[in-house]
Amino acid sequence: MTVTADGVTDAGAGQVDWLHIAREMADDLATDAVEREQSGKAPLDEVARLRESGLLTLPAPAELGGGGGDWRTAYAVIRTVAVADGAIGHLLGNHYFLSCSARFFADHTRAARIERESTAGQWCWGGGIASHEPPLILTPRSGGYLLNGYQRYATGVGIADRLVVRAARYGTGEPLAVLVDPARSGVVSGSSGDAFGQRLAAGGGVEFDSVPVAADDVLGSLSPDEGVLSPFASLAAPTARLVSVQFCLGVAEGLLAEIREYGRVMRSPWQPFEPQPWPDSPPQDPYALTVYGELTVVARAASALAEQAVDALVRGLVQGEELDDEECAEISVLASVAESAAFRAAQEITTRALDVIGADAASARHGLDRFWRDTRTHTLREPVTHRLREVGDYFLNGAHPPFALPA
Repeated sequence: MTVTADGVTDAGAGQVDWLHIAREMADDLATDAVEREQSGKAPLDEVARLRESGLLTLPAPAELGGGGGDWRTAYAVIRTVAVADGAIGHLLGNHYFLSCSARFFADHTRAARIERESTAGQWCWGGGIASHEPPLILTPRSGGYLLNGYQRYATGVGIADRLVVRAARYGTGEPLAVLVDPARSGVVSGSSGDAFGQRLAAGGGVEFDSVPVAADDVLGSLSPDEGVLSPFASLAAPTARLVSVQFCLGVAEGLLAEIREYGRVMRSPWQPFEPQPWPDSPPQDPYALTVYGELTVVARAASALAEQAVDALVRGLVQGEELDDEECAEISVLASVAESAAFRAAQEITTRALDVIGADAASARHGLDRFWRDTRTHTLREPVTHRLREVGDYFLNGAHPPFALPA
């Protein structure tokens, strides 16, 4: 299996059927998804299942001990898992991005060293480097740095083997991506059980109290200032945004699959009761069929935009350092278009789909509310209005979107 320096598998080189493994994982997660979500326990068992399946190391280059999967495959795996369990799909998607973050921000030697260690230890990654988080403070000291501060939200803080966080260099304020071992003294994870959705994403606050950081674990700059990041490094933003896209589409498709099975065997709540026995199956309510049709169109339109954005991103990653600013901007805009469509589709589907079931959709035994809660929790962290403004400014003025990493 051959893999390029930026982790993109050559066409036809893959030997592992990652989608088959992902479907098996999704089937496994689906069997007790409602019970696990309602219990809200830390997803230690779920991460163990991901580790055993090999999915945690999928995007790492084969020569570094990883699965050699490309981003197209990784996105498909995230979406497949999210169909069955949105929170675990979200956890896996953030793991993929954060475990690959050194490729964008660090030099090649350092990135290869980190990915080799990660695959050898089968690390699960968490954290967050969103631009709207109050920065932690990274203070130089002899032989490295000390990290201090509180991060309001980071994924996987309760179960991660490594965290990637955003910190400001003391004295200059330059934002940096920093790799942290959560087992170090001074790292204190806060509560992760107070969100009404994504209860199994192990997200929450985390405090850093004089945590030692080696100089080699400062991955690189996150500065949005012009000329600091190369166009290739700036692809980190659309790469992360397309993780969000796959999560939203997976959750929406998961709920659509649930209500389709329900609608095939149960009477629509909108249809008057007929006293005569049904000959073969419940009569089909034309109003319910219209809702199914509308939501299918919304889902497929968002999916088509996502595919277009993924195609553009994969081409950009293959170009590597030859990518120019205009090409990077186009990829970023396509990712923002896809994210806007996916967020709106997920919100509409997870709200309106329950209407075709009616009052029975509120029953806790079905657990259908988890789809809406997972989606709404996610979209609250990243309002779609910002993406729409960027798309509009690019359309009207040709303005390049600013470098901004999502939550």
